[in-house]
Amino acid sequence: MLKVGMVGVGCISGIYLKNFHETFKNVQLVAVCDLVRSRAEAAQAKYNIPKIYDTMEELFADPEIDIVLNLTRPYEHYEVSRGALLAGKHVYSEKPLGADFEEGTALVKLAEEKGLMIGGAPDTFLGAGLQTCRKLIDEGLIGDVIGGRCVLSSRGVETWHPDPDFFYQRGGGPMLDMGPYYLTALINMLGGIRRVYATSQTPFSEHLITSKPHEGEIIKVTIPTHYETMITFDSGVTVSFVTSFDMYDPKMPNILLYGTKGNLFAPDPNCFGTEKGMKFQCGETKEIIDLPLEFDYGVNSRCLGLADMAAALEQGRRPRASYLQTYHVLEAMTGMMKSAETGMPYEMTTHFEREAPMDPTLPHGVL
Repeated sequence: MLKVGMVGVGCISGIYLKNFHETFKNVQLVAVCDLVRSRAEAAQAKYNIPKIYDTMEELFADPEIDIVLNLTRPYEHYEVSRGALLAGKHVYSEKPLGADFEEGTALVKLAEEKGLMIGGAPDTFLGAGLQTCRKLIDEGLIGDVIGGRCVLSSRGVETWHPDPDFFYQRGGGPMLDMGPYYLTALINMLGGIRRVYATSQTPFSEHLITSKPHEGEIIKVTIPTHYETMITFDSGVTVSFVTSFDMYDPKMPNILLYGTKGNLFAPDPNCFGTEKGMKFQCGETKEIIDLPLEFDYGVNSRCLGLADMAAALEQGRRPRASYLQTYHVLEAMTGMMKSAETGMPYEMTTHFEREAPMDPTLPHGVL
Protein backbone atom coordinates (compact mmCIF):
# COMPACT_ATOMS: atom_id res chain seq x y z
CA MET A 1 0.00 0.00 0.00
CA LEU A 2 1.39 3.40 -1.00
CA LYS A 3 1.25 6.24 1.50
CA VAL A 4 0.24 9.81 0.75
CA GLY A 5 0.99 13.23 2.19
CA MET A 6 -1.52 16.01 1.42
CA VAL A 7 -0.38 19.61 0.93
CA GLY A 8 -3.30 22.04 1.11
CA VAL A 9 -6.47 21.43 3.12
CA GLY A 10 -8.81 23.89 1.42
CA CYS A 11 -12.26 23.56 -0.18
CA ILE A 12 -11.51 20.65 -2.51
CA SER A 13 -9.80 18.60 0.21
CA GLY A 14 -13.06 17.54 1.87
CA ILE A 15 -14.12 15.11 -0.85
CA TYR A 16 -10.58 13.69 -1.11
CA LEU A 17 -10.54 13.08 2.65
CA LYS A 18 -13.96 11.42 2.53
CA ASN A 19 -13.00 9.10 -0.31
CA PHE A 20 -9.62 8.24 1.23
CA HIS A 21 -11.52 7.18 4.33
CA GLU A 22 -14.50 5.40 2.76
CA THR A 23 -13.61 4.10 -0.70
CA PHE A 24 -10.01 3.73 -1.79
CA LYS A 25 -8.11 1.33 0.45
CA ASN A 26 -5.01 0.88 -1.74
CA VAL A 27 -3.70 4.29 -0.60
CA GLN A 28 -3.30 5.57 2.94
CA LEU A 29 -3.25 9.24 3.90
CA VAL A 30 -0.58 9.53 6.59
CA ALA A 31 0.11 13.29 6.75
CA VAL A 32 -1.44 16.70 6.03
CA CYS A 33 0.01 20.19 5.79
CA ASP A 34 -1.63 23.59 5.44
CA LEU A 35 -0.48 27.17 6.10
CA VAL A 36 -3.61 27.48 8.24
CA ARG A 37 -2.81 24.84 10.84
CA SER A 38 -6.40 24.70 12.13
CA ARG A 39 -7.51 23.25 8.79
CA ALA A 40 -4.98 20.44 9.09
CA GLU A 41 -5.99 19.85 12.71
CA ALA A 42 -9.66 19.60 11.77
CA ALA A 43 -8.87 17.05 9.05
CA GLN A 44 -6.70 15.06 11.45
CA ALA A 45 -9.39 14.97 14.09
CA LYS A 46 -12.17 13.92 11.70
CA TYR A 47 -10.23 11.26 9.79
CA ASN A 48 -7.60 10.13 12.31
CA ILE A 49 -4.63 11.19 10.16
CA PRO A 50 -1.38 10.29 11.94
CA LYS A 51 0.77 13.36 11.19
CA ILE A 52 0.56 17.14 10.74
CA TYR A 53 3.43 19.14 9.28
CA ASP A 54 3.80 22.92 9.53
CA THR A 55 5.73 23.21 6.25
CA MET A 56 5.64 21.28 3.01
CA GLU A 57 9.42 20.79 3.22
CA GLU A 58 8.93 18.83 6.45
CA LEU A 59 6.29 16.70 4.77
CA PHE A 60 8.53 16.09 1.74
CA ALA A 61 11.30 14.87 4.05
CA ASP A 62 9.11 12.15 5.60
CA PRO A 63 10.54 8.82 4.33
CA GLU A 64 7.19 7.09 4.86
CA ILE A 65 5.46 9.17 2.16
CA ASP A 66 5.44 7.78 -1.39
CA ILE A 67 3.09 10.26 -3.11
CA VAL A 68 2.46 13.96 -2.47
CA LEU A 69 -1.10 15.10 -3.14
CA ASN A 70 -0.92 18.75 -4.22
CA LEU A 71 -4.20 20.55 -3.41
CA THR A 72 -2.81 24.09 -3.29
CA ARG A 73 -3.97 27.07 -5.36
CA PRO A 74 -3.24 26.88 -9.10
CA TYR A 75 -0.40 29.41 -9.09
CA GLU A 76 1.27 27.39 -6.31
CA HIS A 77 1.11 24.03 -8.08
CA TYR A 78 4.51 24.37 -9.74
CA GLU A 79 6.57 25.11 -6.63
CA VAL A 80 4.84 22.44 -4.53
CA SER A 81 5.10 19.75 -7.20
CA ARG A 82 8.69 20.69 -7.98
CA GLY A 83 9.67 20.49 -4.33
CA ALA A 84 8.06 17.08 -3.96
CA LEU A 85 9.78 15.73 -7.07
CA LEU A 86 13.16 17.04 -5.90
CA ALA A 87 12.56 15.20 -2.63
CA GLY A 88 12.02 11.94 -4.55
CA LYS A 89 8.24 11.74 -4.23
CA HIS A 90 5.66 10.88 -6.86
CA VAL A 91 3.09 13.66 -7.28
CA TYR A 92 -0.64 13.83 -7.90
CA SER A 93 -1.77 17.44 -8.41
CA GLU A 94 -5.10 19.15 -8.67
CA LYS A 95 -5.63 20.84 -12.02
CA PRO A 96 -3.93 22.45 -13.79
CA LEU A 97 -0.48 20.85 -13.96
CA GLY A 98 1.05 24.35 -13.95
CA ALA A 99 0.03 27.97 -14.41
CA ASP A 100 1.58 27.97 -17.90
CA PHE A 101 3.07 25.53 -20.39
CA GLU A 102 6.63 26.36 -19.36
CA GLU A 103 5.91 25.31 -15.78
CA GLY A 104 4.35 22.08 -17.01
CA THR A 105 7.34 21.37 -19.25
CA ALA A 106 9.77 21.88 -16.38
CA LEU A 107 7.79 19.52 -14.11
CA VAL A 108 7.55 16.81 -16.76
CA LYS A 109 11.28 17.05 -17.49
CA LEU A 110 12.14 16.83 -13.79
CA ALA A 111 9.84 13.84 -13.21
CA GLU A 112 11.30 11.98 -16.18
CA GLU A 113 14.88 12.73 -15.08
CA LYS A 114 14.17 11.34 -11.64
CA GLY A 115 12.10 8.37 -12.78
CA LEU A 116 9.06 9.60 -10.87
CA MET A 117 5.39 9.84 -11.83
CA ILE A 118 3.45 13.09 -11.86
CA GLY A 119 -0.25 12.79 -12.57
CA GLY A 120 -3.28 14.77 -11.72
CA ALA A 121 -6.85 15.94 -11.89
CA PRO A 122 -9.38 15.95 -13.23
CA ASP A 123 -10.32 12.32 -12.75
CA THR A 124 -14.00 12.82 -13.56
CA PHE A 125 -13.35 11.20 -16.96
CA LEU A 126 -12.93 7.93 -15.04
CA GLY A 127 -16.49 8.21 -13.70
CA ALA A 128 -19.55 6.27 -14.80
CA GLY A 129 -20.91 8.94 -17.14
CA LEU A 130 -17.90 9.74 -19.29
CA GLN A 131 -16.64 6.14 -19.34
CA THR A 132 -20.05 5.11 -20.65
CA CYS A 133 -19.90 7.84 -23.30
CA ARG A 134 -16.45 6.71 -24.42
CA LYS A 135 -17.65 3.10 -24.75
CA LEU A 136 -20.75 4.08 -26.73
CA ILE A 137 -18.75 6.27 -29.12
CA ASP A 138 -16.17 3.52 -29.63
CA GLU A 139 -18.98 1.05 -30.32
CA GLY A 140 -20.44 3.37 -32.98
CA LEU A 141 -23.65 4.52 -31.31
CA ILE A 142 -23.53 7.92 -33.03
CA GLY A 143 -21.62 6.68 -36.08
CA ASP A 144 -18.60 8.67 -37.21
CA VAL A 145 -18.14 11.76 -35.07
CA ILE A 146 -18.53 14.93 -37.14
CA GLY A 147 -18.08 17.63 -34.53
CA GLY A 148 -19.55 19.10 -31.39
CA ARG A 149 -19.91 22.01 -29.04
CA CYS A 150 -19.13 22.56 -25.35
CA VAL A 151 -20.36 25.39 -23.15
CA LEU A 152 -19.18 26.28 -19.65
CA SER A 153 -21.11 29.32 -18.54
CA SER A 154 -20.91 30.99 -15.14
CA ARG A 155 -21.68 34.51 -14.01
CA GLY A 156 -18.81 34.60 -11.55
CA VAL A 157 -17.55 32.33 -8.77
CA GLU A 158 -17.57 35.18 -6.25
CA THR A 159 -21.21 34.48 -5.45
CA TRP A 160 -20.44 31.15 -3.75
CA HIS A 161 -16.72 30.48 -3.26
CA PRO A 162 -15.28 31.49 0.16
CA ASP A 163 -11.93 32.64 -1.33
CA PRO A 164 -12.66 33.59 -4.95
CA ASP A 165 -9.87 36.08 -5.66
CA PHE A 166 -7.45 33.52 -7.17
CA PHE A 167 -9.96 32.68 -9.91
CA TYR A 168 -9.23 36.10 -11.44
CA GLN A 169 -5.43 35.99 -11.17
CA ARG A 170 -2.63 34.17 -13.00
CA GLY A 171 -3.31 30.44 -13.01
CA GLY A 172 -7.06 31.00 -12.70
CA GLY A 173 -9.76 32.15 -15.10
CA PRO A 174 -12.39 29.99 -16.78
CA MET A 175 -9.86 28.37 -19.10
CA LEU A 176 -7.36 27.05 -16.54
CA ASP A 177 -10.03 26.49 -13.88
CA MET A 178 -12.75 24.68 -15.84
CA GLY A 179 -11.01 23.92 -19.14
CA PRO A 180 -9.31 20.80 -17.73
CA TYR A 181 -12.66 19.08 -17.13
CA TYR A 182 -13.93 19.65 -20.65
CA LEU A 183 -10.69 19.00 -22.52
CA THR A 184 -9.90 15.87 -20.50
CA ALA A 185 -13.40 14.56 -21.23
CA LEU A 186 -13.04 15.36 -24.93
CA ILE A 187 -9.63 13.77 -25.48
CA ASN A 188 -10.77 10.60 -23.71
CA MET A 189 -13.76 10.39 -26.04
CA LEU A 190 -12.18 11.71 -29.25
CA GLY A 191 -8.39 11.37 -28.93
CA GLY A 192 -5.59 13.93 -29.00
CA ILE A 193 -5.77 17.58 -30.08
CA ARG A 194 -3.95 18.86 -33.17
CA ARG A 195 -4.76 22.58 -33.25
CA VAL A 196 -6.66 25.29 -31.34
CA TYR A 197 -7.87 28.73 -32.41
CA ALA A 198 -9.35 31.13 -29.85
CA THR A 199 -10.57 34.61 -29.02
CA SER A 200 -10.87 36.09 -25.53
CA GLN A 201 -12.40 39.04 -23.66
CA THR A 202 -12.35 40.63 -20.22
CA PRO A 203 -15.80 42.27 -20.04
CA PHE A 204 -15.52 43.27 -16.36
CA SER A 205 -12.41 44.73 -14.75
CA GLU A 206 -13.78 44.20 -11.24
CA HIS A 207 -15.98 41.66 -9.48
CA LEU A 208 -17.87 42.25 -6.23
CA ILE A 209 -17.67 39.37 -3.77
CA THR A 210 -21.10 38.43 -2.39
CA SER A 211 -20.04 35.23 -0.61
CA LYS A 212 -18.79 35.06 2.95
CA PRO A 213 -16.33 35.65 4.56
CA HIS A 214 -15.16 38.32 2.03
CA GLU A 215 -18.58 39.77 1.21
CA GLY A 216 -18.33 43.34 -0.07
CA GLU A 217 -14.68 43.15 -1.17
CA ILE A 218 -13.66 43.99 -4.76
CA ILE A 219 -11.57 41.67 -6.94
CA LYS A 220 -9.37 43.26 -9.61
CA VAL A 221 -9.48 41.07 -12.73
CA THR A 222 -6.05 40.58 -14.30
CA ILE A 223 -6.80 37.87 -16.91
CA PRO A 224 -9.31 37.15 -19.69
CA THR A 225 -12.57 35.70 -18.38
CA HIS A 226 -14.40 34.75 -21.60
CA TYR A 227 -13.00 32.42 -24.31
CA GLU A 228 -14.47 31.12 -27.55
CA THR A 229 -12.38 28.41 -29.17
CA MET A 230 -12.35 25.99 -32.08
CA ILE A 231 -10.57 22.70 -31.33
CA THR A 232 -9.32 20.42 -34.10
CA PHE A 233 -8.54 16.85 -33.07
CA ASP A 234 -6.01 14.48 -34.66
CA SER A 235 -8.94 12.69 -36.28
CA GLY A 236 -10.01 15.91 -38.06
CA VAL A 237 -13.11 16.34 -35.87
CA THR A 238 -13.73 19.95 -34.80
CA VAL A 239 -15.46 21.04 -31.60
CA SER A 240 -16.37 24.56 -30.52
CA PHE A 241 -15.71 25.41 -26.88
CA VAL A 242 -17.00 28.39 -24.88
CA THR A 243 -15.73 28.87 -21.34
CA SER A 244 -16.75 31.97 -19.43
CA PHE A 245 -17.09 33.59 -16.03
CA ASP A 246 -19.21 36.34 -17.63
CA MET A 247 -22.18 34.50 -19.17
CA TYR A 248 -25.61 33.99 -17.74
CA ASP A 249 -26.42 30.30 -18.12
CA PRO A 250 -28.03 29.79 -21.56
CA LYS A 251 -29.24 26.30 -20.53
CA MET A 252 -27.27 24.58 -23.27
CA PRO A 253 -25.78 21.07 -23.04
CA ASN A 254 -22.36 20.93 -21.41
CA ILE A 255 -21.05 18.68 -24.17
CA LEU A 256 -22.93 17.81 -27.36
CA LEU A 257 -21.29 15.60 -30.00
CA TYR A 258 -22.72 15.21 -33.52
CA GLY A 259 -22.39 11.91 -35.38
CA THR A 260 -23.49 10.42 -38.67
CA LYS A 261 -26.12 8.34 -36.81
CA GLY A 262 -27.23 10.82 -34.18
CA ASN A 263 -26.20 13.11 -31.33
CA LEU A 264 -24.74 12.35 -27.91
CA PHE A 265 -25.48 14.61 -24.94
CA ALA A 266 -22.59 13.93 -22.54
CA PRO A 267 -22.86 14.67 -18.80
CA ASP A 268 -21.30 17.59 -16.96
CA PRO A 269 -17.53 16.80 -17.08
CA ASN A 270 -17.13 18.35 -13.62
CA CYS A 271 -19.16 15.41 -12.29
CA PHE A 272 -18.77 11.63 -12.28
CA GLY A 273 -22.26 10.52 -13.18
CA THR A 274 -25.26 11.95 -14.99
CA GLU A 275 -26.17 14.91 -12.81
CA LYS A 276 -27.10 16.92 -15.92
CA GLY A 277 -28.19 14.01 -18.08
CA MET A 278 -26.70 11.69 -20.67
CA LYS A 279 -28.86 11.19 -23.74
CA PHE A 280 -28.82 9.95 -27.32
CA GLN A 281 -30.81 11.55 -30.15
CA CYS A 282 -31.39 9.09 -32.97
CA GLY A 283 -30.76 10.66 -36.36
CA GLU A 284 -33.48 8.63 -38.13
CA THR A 285 -36.33 8.87 -35.62
CA LYS A 286 -35.32 12.13 -33.88
CA GLU A 287 -36.20 10.37 -30.61
CA ILE A 288 -34.17 11.40 -27.55
CA ILE A 289 -33.56 8.62 -25.03
CA ASP A 290 -31.81 8.49 -21.64
CA LEU A 291 -28.70 6.34 -21.55
CA PRO A 292 -28.01 4.02 -18.61
CA LEU A 293 -24.65 3.96 -16.86
CA GLU A 294 -22.42 1.00 -17.71
CA PHE A 295 -19.59 1.72 -15.27
CA ASP A 296 -18.97 2.29 -11.57
CA TYR A 297 -18.25 5.61 -9.82
CA GLY A 298 -21.38 7.61 -10.56
CA VAL A 299 -21.08 9.80 -7.46
CA ASN A 300 -18.34 12.29 -6.54
CA SER A 301 -15.28 10.03 -6.53
CA ARG A 302 -12.43 12.54 -6.46
CA CYS A 303 -9.32 10.63 -5.40
CA LEU A 304 -10.12 7.96 -8.01
CA GLY A 305 -7.30 9.19 -10.24
CA LEU A 306 -4.84 9.11 -7.34
CA ALA A 307 -5.93 5.60 -6.35
CA ASP A 308 -5.50 4.48 -9.97
CA MET A 309 -2.04 6.07 -10.03
CA ALA A 310 -1.02 4.20 -6.87
CA ALA A 311 -2.31 0.94 -8.34
CA ALA A 312 -0.46 1.62 -11.61
CA LEU A 313 2.82 2.24 -9.79
CA GLU A 314 2.45 -1.09 -8.01
CA GLN A 315 1.30 -2.94 -11.15
CA GLY A 316 3.95 -1.49 -13.47
CA ARG A 317 1.55 0.23 -15.87
CA ARG A 318 0.87 3.85 -16.81
CA PRO A 319 -1.73 5.67 -14.71
CA ARG A 320 -4.88 6.72 -16.53
CA ALA A 321 -4.45 10.29 -15.22
CA SER A 322 -0.72 10.61 -15.86
CA TYR A 323 1.21 13.68 -16.95
CA LEU A 324 0.87 12.53 -20.56
CA GLN A 325 -2.75 13.63 -20.23
CA THR A 326 -2.43 16.66 -17.93
CA TYR A 327 0.50 18.02 -19.97
CA HIS A 328 -1.42 17.69 -23.25
CA VAL A 329 -4.42 19.44 -21.71
CA LEU A 330 -2.22 22.20 -20.27
CA GLU A 331 -0.68 22.84 -23.70
CA ALA A 332 -4.12 22.99 -25.30
CA MET A 333 -5.34 25.53 -22.75
CA THR A 334 -2.25 27.73 -22.88
CA GLY A 335 -2.30 27.34 -26.65
CA MET A 336 -5.82 28.79 -26.64
CA MET A 337 -4.60 31.68 -24.51
CA LYS A 338 -1.69 32.33 -26.91
CA SER A 339 -3.98 32.06 -29.91
CA ALA A 340 -6.31 34.66 -28.40
CA GLU A 341 -3.35 36.99 -27.85
CA THR A 342 -1.84 36.58 -31.33
CA GLY A 343 -4.97 36.06 -33.43
CA MET A 344 -3.35 32.98 -34.96
CA PRO A 345 -4.07 29.24 -34.62
CA TYR A 346 -1.83 27.32 -32.24
CA GLU A 347 -0.34 24.00 -33.40
CA MET A 348 0.13 21.44 -30.65
CA THR A 349 3.58 19.98 -29.94
CA THR A 350 2.49 17.21 -27.54
CA HIS A 351 0.66 14.04 -28.54
CA PHE A 352 -1.96 12.10 -26.60
CA GLU A 353 -3.04 8.47 -26.79
CA ARG A 354 -5.88 7.24 -24.60
CA GLU A 355 -5.16 4.80 -21.80
CA ALA A 356 -7.27 1.68 -21.23
CA PRO A 357 -10.87 2.29 -20.18
CA MET A 358 -12.03 1.43 -16.67
CA ASP A 359 -12.84 -2.21 -15.89
CA PRO A 360 -16.52 -2.40 -14.87
CA THR A 361 -16.08 -5.91 -13.45
CA LEU A 362 -13.83 -4.86 -10.55
CA PRO A 363 -15.27 -4.37 -7.06
CA HIS A 364 -15.96 -0.80 -5.97
CA GLY A 365 -12.77 0.85 -4.73
CA VAL A 366 -10.45 -1.64 -6.46
CA LEU A 367 -8.28 -0.47 -9.36
